[in-house]
Amino acid sequence: MLSPRPEGRGIRPGHPVSPGDAASESSPGTDTGTGEGAGTDTGTGTGVTWEAGGQGRQAARLNPLVTLSAVGVLLASMFAGLLAGAAGIAPRGVMLQMLDWLPFVSVDSGLAPVELGLLTELRLPRVLLAAIVGGLLAVAGAGYQGVFRNPLADPYLLGAAAGAGLTTTAAIVFTGGDIEAIGIPAAAFAGAVGGVLLAYALGSAAGRGGGTATLVLAGVAVTSFLTAIQTFLQQLRVEELQRIYAWILGDVGGGWAQVTLVAPYAAVSVVVMLLHGRLLDVLSVGDDEAVTLGLNAARVRLVVLLAASLATAAAVAVSGLIGFVGLVVPHVVRRLAGASYRIVLPISLIGGAAFLILADLVARTVLAPAELPIGVVTAFVGAPFFVAVLRVTRRVET
Repeated sequence: MLSPRPEGRGIRPGHPVSPGDAASESSPGTDTGTGEGAGTDTGTGTGVTWEAGGQGRQAARLNPLVTLSAVGVLLASMFAGLLAGAAGIAPRGVMLQMLDWLPFVSVDSGLAPVELGLLTELRLPRVLLAAIVGGLLAVAGAGYQGVFRNPLADPYLLGAAAGAGLTTTAAIVFTGGDIEAIGIPAAAFAGAVGGVLLAYALGSAAGRGGGTATLVLAGVAVTSFLTAIQTFLQQLRVEELQRIYAWILGDVGGGWAQVTLVAPYAAVSVVVMLLHGRLLDVLSVGDDEAVTLGLNAARVRLVVLLAASLATAAAVAVSGLIGFVGLVVPHVVRRLAGASYRIVLPISLIGGAAFLILADLVARTVLAPAELPIGVVTAFVGAPFFVAVLRVTRRVET
């Protein structure tokens, strides 16, 4: 239910309102998309509305308790991921070793050299890669949702992941897998940006007034088209089909080489996204109100789009196509922690990391000693969640 909007709190042109207050000071009857106001969405054209809770301005601040809880869940997930495996390692030894990895802490874990090697060379890089990829996909999904003001937007719905998958597959096919390590993320980034731009151009060409609903539909069409091209390229190199197919289903077992490869791209994209949380809150009140506050909406959208595309490309390049993380995690964060992007972005980053670590844990154990592709696990969770979102989301006329 939408809580009634107090009167007399609208943004007035010329009235001195700071960007930090914009998310909680929108026009009466207008949904800000941040959860700090209430009312209906009157200008996005998404065909859906955000749920608002009238949480007040306090919700825009990142609660230390929420942050500590999210970090606690992440650490517990990492501990479980390090324990899981064919060879059993004492939980006490794993916990002490985790403490020993902390800066300025020295603890004797008591692990045998073989156990320590197994932990540091196999399990730790896998857990870290899952955390990085999950965090990137989740924060990218939150960024896309903020830019397009649509709760259904995510990297896989707007053509970003499909574009990255196509160019990465093309790089593998036409180079025989001999492409340099740095070339795969570069190809994936070009494909991710190209996929989003193609969806944007198609949505804009569909006619005026289509809004972001048209953009999302264009993204679905672009995703299908790019996926078809990717399938065609796979058939050109049948000997690489198994490798490409395994990559498509998702895998985070690349080791330290993949962790070091993705880390610089992850750092850049995450920093840019987090620095734009306040601006996304301002943008969520609508372009007209944002302009009165001196915000260049087009520039903010472009920067966030590029950062989200870089995050998606980096994740896809090292792990393959892992769906639904960017849709599920931001929604859960909004329900539990608040809807301001100053909250959603950092908590989605942590939550996405924990979510994918747990998904990988399920993938490794449910059919042990065989291993289930991690993309299958996230699809089992994400597909029903997507249906649930469609059912509870209120529809309005566009």
